Amino acid sequence: MVHPEVARVADDIASMETRGAATIADAVADALATQAREGDAADPEAFRAGMRTAARRLYDTRPTAVSLPNALRYVLNGMEGGSVEALRRSVVERATAFREDLDRAQSRLGEIGAGRLRDGDTVMTHCHSTDAMAVMEAAVADGKSLSAVVKETRPRNQGHITAEVLADLGVDVTLVVDNAAHRYLDEVDHVLVGADAVAADGSVVNKVGTSGLAVSARDRGVPIVVAAGTIKLDPATLTGRAVEIEQRDESEVIDPETRADIGDIAVANPAFDVTPPRHVDAIVTERGQFPPESVVTLMRELYGEADEPWREPSQ
Repeated sequence: MVHPEVARVADDIASMETRGAATIADAVADALATQAREGDAADPEAFRAGMRTAARRLYDTRPTAVSLPNALRYVLNGMEGGSVEALRRSVVERATAFREDLDRAQSRLGEIGAGRLRDGDTVMTHCHSTDAMAVMEAAVADGKSLSAVVKETRPRNQGHITAEVLADLGVDVTLVVDNAAHRYLDEVDHVLVGADAVAADGSVVNKVGTSGLAVSARDRGVPIVVAAGTIKLDPATLTGRAVEIEQRDESEVIDPETRADIGDIAVANPAFDVTPPRHVDAIVTERGQFPPESVVTLMRELYGEADEPWREPSQ
């Protein structure tokens, strides 16, 4: 049986109450530890089955949030032991190690990315990314004075979160509607975005609108930097799997009354798009900066070939 805390975490991820790849990965690892500590499995096989069931419940919430399955891989691949107690201990220890590494990784990524920013630079952001915010925070901590042009990022306005975080850091923030991005690119020195996933060929999966922004930035000669911890690397693309783009509920775009007034229309609400590597200048991770075409080497070093330990052995 799935522990209530696992169900709560899954619901929060699905509803985007819990957002941001690092935050999602941390919550998933913590939920697996709770399942291990407080589950009522009577024997090792039942324990393993319960952990796989909990992991599938979490996995099914966000198909494109690559940090989520990477957290599952890290924790479940370390599950070992001949007794329930040994299995429980291995899961809790593995989850704890993952969460500690995750915390250090983002700080290191921020320090590396901050090296790209100069005192007085203006940065444009899209959506909200804790990795991108780590870069800005580290640059401010280095004494650099920064300004930001923050896209509101429809339909959920995650840019409002970014604006608040940056204002609290002392960054001079200008919030703009998404359609004004091209106009303001002439006034910025870098485009800094996060990623939900990075494919083996260096393509970047991020909030819808990133790809168009990257094209505009290339047209204006503004470098686009992707801040993405290694938990964002998508091992599944090593085996040729196509990137899946999540479609969210149409109510985020239009309310039912307005939709009815307009008439018989279709409403599309893709959560992400894919930016090809030719439009990206650098991918910044906690292990260094990489041109997008080289990230496959790092991916193979960290993950090898993709596996799915949350599946039943027969699947």
